[in-house]
Amino acid sequence: MHTPIVGTLTEPAKPWYRHGTDSPYEDEFLRLVTSDAPLARRLGALTRFWHLTGSSSQLKQWDALAAIASADLAVARMLEPHVDALTILAEAGAGEPPPESTWGVFAAEVPTSRVDAVPTADGVLSLTGEKAWCSLARELTNAIVTVRLGEERQAVAVDLTHPSVHPLPVDWPARGLSEIPSGAIVFAGTPATPIGPPGWYLQRPGFAWGGIRVAACWYGGALGLARNAAHRHFARPGASPLGAMTLGQIDTEITTLRSVLAHAARLAAGGDVDGRDDSWTQALRVRTIVYRSVQRIQSLSRELAGPAALTGDAEFAKADTDLTVYLSQHHGPRDEASLGEAIIADAARS
Repeated sequence: MHTPIVGTLTEPAKPWYRHGTDSPYEDEFLRLVTSDAPLARRLGALTRFWHLTGSSSQLKQWDALAAIASADLAVARMLEPHVDALTILAEAGAGEPPPESTWGVFAAEVPTSRVDAVPTADGVLSLTGEKAWCSLARELTNAIVTVRLGEERQAVAVDLTHPSVHPLPVDWPARGLSEIPSGAIVFAGTPATPIGPPGWYLQRPGFAWGGIRVAACWYGGALGLARNAAHRHFARPGASPLGAMTLGQIDTEITTLRSVLAHAARLAAGGDVDGRDDSWTQALRVRTIVYRSVQRIQSLSRELAGPAALTGDAEFAKADTDLTVYLSQHHGPRDEASLGEAIIADAARS
């Protein structure tokens, strides 16, 4: 199967407001995104469709996720951590996992929850404790989990089907991303394989690029809203100067995001960023730009589409609420403060 070109980062000249692409595989792509097949089959089909592996370029990963998110942001939210886990395993030299496996990355650090790891005689680690914010824990087969090995943060690979893994019941009343409940897991002597040395998870350059992978999903979600709103405007009789102005504002925001993400992908591919600190500073810049711009695109799309879209178009309403919940997971002001601190530190070294 040929890899289709359905994204906007690898096709920068293609108008963002056109539904579909020139690819003969567009119908197949949409069938995979909207499929109601079991999670493992859906994730496997999408990764094969895009030929995504742990060593795929950032541009390819971001473009694929943005395209998927423009069609259904929740599906992109399911696939993103799976791709993240494949990338982490590849960076650690752990190789490709079984093709039928489905992966998450559980790395949230919550003061009230902690998982401790203890070395065992057979060379693996034994996990005990509770991990918060474990999305789709009952449906995935495996996960990369951050735990405490003494005072160090250690990434480990865990088989979520092991009998010592106990996902807790999830109260998930959210309308946005309702397909992706995130609850806690209790580990009771669970065997785990170390991934990288202690401290490696946060220090690897790929950690920063993974942060932009999430921003590519935000961008795709906003793109889907904007396309829907634009086509509603195109179908209206008579010209509307205010609508045209709103459409122009959306266009400039989307063009900016295309450029920012494509530039970051070139930096990641070219090795032009030195060290973890510089790559993370770049990621903070990109995530902040994308976050703020996506918020504006979302607001402008609501204005352009009008109340009928939010109240009578299930696709638009779902995409809007999905995007709102996904954006709420961003550490906006905290990341902006971190970016400013990095700039001050760099200026002091000059």
